[in-house]
Amino acid sequence: MVSLGPIEFLALKFPGNEFRGEILPALTDLIEADTIRIVDLLFVQKATNGAVRVIEVADLGQDDYAAFDQVVSNVSGLLGNDDALMIANALEPNSSAALMLFENVWATRFVDAVANANGEVILSERIPRAMLDEMVATA
Repeated sequence: MVSLGPIEFLALKFPGNEFRGEILPALTDLIEADTIRIVDLLFVQKATNGAVRVIEVADLGQDDYAAFDQVVSNVSGLLGNDDALMIANALEPNSSAALMLFENVWATRFVDAVANANGEVILSERIPRAMLDEMVATA
């Protein structure tokens, strides 16, 4: 059986309907450092009139496809239209989102160690940034 680190779902919202690629270098750094591995990636655009367009990596233009193909070597297809439409419902008109499933590769060794010790995760929760900022400010 292949060991996997924790898998997370992330949706990032952007104003407008144009992905400019500014995040790609930082994402590439995380992948090259074996911190994360992209499991799946989708883009969603919501037009001014509310029309929704779902874009898979394979549907990108040649230049964008070449850039993202380097970081998404094996798209799983786990994200689908239902996921995209759920996020699109939360978008304002004339905005877009990137949906990503990623594995926390850095945690794989720890996951294996817990399993070998017959341990199991009973709670794992990400603290929202706003809550963390508030906790730090009041500490």
